[in-house]
Amino acid sequence: MILDPTVNKLAQKILDEGPDALSFEEACSLTELPSRSTPDFFLAACKIRQHYQKDGIVRCSILNAKSGACAENCAFCSQSAHHRTDISKWPLMSAEAMISEGRRMDANGATRFSMVTSGTKLNESEIETIAQAASALKKSTPLTVCASLGQLTASSAERLKAGGVTFYHHNLETARSFFPEICTTHSYDEDIETLRIARKAGLRLCSGGIFGLGESWEQRVEMAFTLRELDVDGIPMNFLNPRPGTRLENQPLLATMEALRIVSLYRFIHPARPLLICGGREITLRDFQSWVFLAGASGVIVGNYLTTQGRDVGMDQDMIATAQEFA
Repeated sequence: MILDPTVNKLAQKILDEGPDALSFEEACSLTELPSRSTPDFFLAACKIRQHYQKDGIVRCSILNAKSGACAENCAFCSQSAHHRTDISKWPLMSAEAMISEGRRMDANGATRFSMVTSGTKLNESEIETIAQAASALKKSTPLTVCASLGQLTASSAERLKAGGVTFYHHNLETARSFFPEICTTHSYDEDIETLRIARKAGLRLCSGGIFGLGESWEQRVEMAFTLRELDVDGIPMNFLNPRPGTRLENQPLLATMEALRIVSLYRFIHPARPLLICGGREITLRDFQSWVFLAGASGVIVGNYLTTQGRDVGMDQDMIATAQEFA
């Protein structure tokens, strides 16, 4: 039984009226719930997920296919050339190397595989290499093939689609109103334009952001509604893992329950869209990682991230197997 009247009322509205029933003001009211209502919030989000999400738990994996030397100045990013970090740098991997890694992650139980590159965008030759790798993986594995390659042109988006890429991932990172605090080397509208180019080419959209950058609760709602307006097909949710040498290296971690409440908030706003828990979950959620499914999530990244290590794949598979019982 869900006791909190606000949670109960809004959850029922979503179940009765459809996935876009919640207004901006109603979503903001959920950010003001007292701590004692947190269990109700989680249970309601889980109920909403069960109602709208019936495809089981998504298991994403990513490959850092081109690392470092990025011209953008995103405050959180250890791959930015504006920061002094100790990451390794390399050019775009060969198609063969990306194919090999995709097959390895397929064997480890991943359902999606994304090739991710640093930098503002790739050149035509690099796009061709990604497309070749995608084509081979689509033919030889059951993986859904994804790519995250920065800004797109119409021709590059069309080549990726023809090559077998299904999802194009391009995060907004945060709300428009907070974005200038995080990045000044490109505009928010450029990110939105890339999503529109990808959609026009027939690619499905995966776009979300990073929480704990210093944004307010209202700005978290703001980004969620921008994503709803763009009708994205999946939402990756990252929690800041402050990296030494970046502008946000001293930013405190989100509290565990705050991070989980963000997941529930996004489930209320996006009842029918996959919410994928990505970078920073190990350090932020610690022993509560399995709670992401109770809080409304529908998937996680398995394996490593771009410049940080993920959790042991076997541990994640055990966690997912248990969560499938109420998925």
